[in-house]
Amino acid sequence: MELHSAGEDAIMLYLGEETSPEISARVQAAAAAIKPALGADLVDLVPSYASLLIIYDAIHTDHLSIAHRVRATIAALQTQPGAEGRTVVLPVYYAAEVGEDLESLARHAGLSTAEVIALHSGTEYRVYAIGFAPGFAYLGQVDERITAPRLTTPRQKVPRGAVAIADRQTAVYPAVSPGGWNLIGRCPVRMFDPDAEPTMPVTVGDRVRFEPVSRERFVALGGDLA
Repeated sequence: MELHSAGEDAIMLYLGEETSPEISARVQAAAAAIKPALGADLVDLVPSYASLLIIYDAIHTDHLSIAHRVRATIAALQTQPGAEGRTVVLPVYYAAEVGEDLESLARHAGLSTAEVIALHSGTEYRVYAIGFAPGFAYLGQVDERITAPRLTTPRQKVPRGAVAIADRQTAVYPAVSPGGWNLIGRCPVRMFDPDAEPTMPVTVGDRVRFEPVSRERFVALGGDLA
């Protein structure tokens, strides 16, 4: 465990140096324990792959007090059974008309598009972090046979719901935005809805499985082909 200052009202807690389910579970357990330990002095917690950003109320407490309480909490921490989060199934329409890079990724991998789809949908992914945009969940890890580097030139406009791969990560774009990941399909589920409760269907620590659906089923579920 390492603690470092991250500004006048934040500290960063590091719990490892690699991407793994074990370290991700440790981050989740730390977040669950730190939240009640800091109480009203806590403003926000931002978990990532192997770290936890702790933002506190600098008007009512200080760095030394927060660091002391965080260290004491982690020292006494025991990961509780069942802290692995939920399993969330997301439907995906895999096709070249909504996944512009599906065929080129298959050629690069020396596989058929059906094999790429089977490998992508046949893996259970862990939500390691949420960032870049609200609802953009970084999922890992993608099967090594279908890993692909980011595009040399990012697209100026990636549609909401685009399912994509970059290296050993996969994600669903929560909104229209620029992006340089390889697009292989589209998901009709909204990954961020400010009017919903909760606002996102997944959170860090959850597990995600992708379920292939037909074009007709995708549209029936509210998917947009534009």
